[in-house]
Amino acid sequence: MRLAGPLRIVALVVTVGLTWIIVSILLGGPGSGFPRIQQLFNSPESSVTAEPRARKYKCGLPQPCPEEHLAFRMVSGAANVIGPKICLEDKMLMSSVKDNVGRGLNIALVNGVSGELIEARAFDMWAGGEWVKDSYLH
Repeated sequence: MRLAGPLRIVALVVTVGLTWIIVSILLGGPGSGFPRIQQLFNSPESSVTAEPRARKYKCGLPQPCPEEHLAFRMVSGAANVIGPKICLEDKMLMSSVKDNVGRGLNIALVNGVSGELIEARAFDMWAGGEWVKDSYLH
């Protein structure tokens, strides 16, 4: 008795059945109009389930500052790879892009009423405590 023919038919039926189940799970099940495929062709603007972006306030803060207060954010650097940043009222006072930061303590002297930068310097604690950046901004 040869079982090869019937075994091939059973294997084919099982393979088709498993493929049908996997495809119906991935595409949203029968009668649903394939919603997951429809999501691929829909534009992001028409998507109702898309969550809005978190709103950023001055200097990238997660909340607005109270009235008559200045928005301030200071971010520490990472060794000599990423420089520190100092932001006041959505204006970058010190950053590696402005090339007015150095290793050690970075200090920004700011007018407390207007928020204008008066002077920015870096105090190198590793080189015996020297002022290494002199950038006078008017």
